[in-house]
Amino acid sequence: MSTKEVETAADLRAAGWKAMRAALPGVFPEGDLDLRDGRLGEDLVDIGLTSVWGALWGREGLAPRDRSLVTLGMLIALGAEAELKTHVRIALTNGVTEDEIAEVIYHAAGYAGFPAATAARTAAREALAG
Repeated sequence: MSTKEVETAADLRAAGWKAMRAALPGVFPEGDLDLRDGRLGEDLVDIGLTSVWGALWGREGLAPRDRSLVTLGMLIALGAEAELKTHVRIALTNGVTEDEIAEVIYHAAGYAGFPAATAARTAAREALAG
């Protein structure tokens, strides 16, 4: 790996931590944390930190609020209720209102289907309850 690639990986990791901490305030202590737990697939969280949070959420092209709206719609379409619960809370942090979250769910019913929207509504209700 070249020095430039190492710097880029380190930059993406730092950008990932910055974006994650902004989206989930108070969840992660400061500093570079080792997210590995010694179990199967332990690098998955680290991959998400750099590729999703660093390379995507760290970009300037969309505001975090807009990224949250897009992410909610995609997670509904994918049927990814566990991730949706986290991203409902992230959306609130990013300034999306509960009414707007409901509108994303309603809108998704027309494109992703009623069952996906119903499952998303359940997941969002659980996320908002605690």
